Amino acid sequence: MILSGLALGAVLGFALQRGRFCVTGAFRDIWLVRQSRWLTAFLVTIAVQSVGIFALDAAGVISLGAETFPWLAAILGGLIFGFAIVYAGGCATGTYYRAGEGLVGSWIALAGYALSAAIMKHGPGAPIVEGLRGVTAPVGTVHDLLGVSPWVLVAVLVVGVGAATWHHLRKDAARTKPVQLPAKRKGLARLLFERPWNAFATAVVIGIIGIVAFPLSYAAGRESGLGITTPSADIVAFLVTGDVELVDWGVMLVLGILVGSFIAAKGSGEYRMRVPDAQTVLRSAGGGLLMGLGAAIAGGCTIGNAMVGSASFTLQGWVSFAAMLLGTGIAVRFVFGARSRATASAPAKTPVGV
Repeated sequence: MILSGLALGAVLGFALQRGRFCVTGAFRDIWLVRQSRWLTAFLVTIAVQSVGIFALDAAGVISLGAETFPWLAAILGGLIFGFAIVYAGGCATGTYYRAGEGLVGSWIALAGYALSAAIMKHGPGAPIVEGLRGVTAPVGTVHDLLGVSPWVLVAVLVVGVGAATWHHLRKDAARTKPVQLPAKRKGLARLLFERPWNAFATAVVIGIIGIVAFPLSYAAGRESGLGITTPSADIVAFLVTGDVELVDWGVMLVLGILVGSFIAAKGSGEYRMRVPDAQTVLRSAGGGLLMGLGAAIAGGCTIGNAMVGSASFTLQGWVSFAAMLLGTGIAVRFVFGARSRATASAPAKTPVGV
């Protein structure tokens, strides 16, 4: 059953690459160019997944909930992770799919991310993570805190995200359509490999993948949904120890992302080996190491926390989401400096870096 993780990961990697779906770009756009289109698309993945997984929970297929809330780790780890992804040039999934495109800088960031996550989860950093995550509040979910049905929160989320999406779709419709080159392919091949994927359509696809991940993962004995950090750490631990029990459904998932993004990049003609300059190498390595550190402390990355955790309305998910967004804003001021202030007052342009 763990091979279903490889297959689903390949579908996810394909969708991420063709949709250019990078959460780092979504977060960065808020601070750098004051645009929320890609952040809204990310919220669509959360809303779609939220409907699906609470339906699965109600049907008894999976079990959602969180007993406690490790608030200190969520805030500290989220800030570190959000800061790191700007330097790394992508979040966990963004780094994986760009590695599949042939970006050497992403391979460097990915290696640093997996290594530091392994150190913090399986190595000498584990007691630090355990200590930080031991500082908890007794209530673990938003609906338990408010004393309401989770479906109330799901409804509010769907309505709010739906309104924001409608706003952006109307703006998109009002824009002048770019001139398109004559089609080289027909039918499904053109849809999959040639036509640009709409951000919101991609978000729906990723949200559905997030829903499907739960029963497939449960069937393989892993009671969770999409997750990137722990599987990445487990790969490093397996290479060091040779313990085959570390190779589970989650490991297959992240390997599948590489496979799927490679297929998408090759099929669309976007695969190309790109070697970065020395400054980018240093930033990628440092950002990747910090990214793994932050994700291990926070208990997840932009997928495990900001998407899956938020979709199930855990306090860890939403608080770490907010902390990641803030951490990205801090890093933007360091990396872009005066440019970020200048672009804030300039007319809106196409979102960058997604």
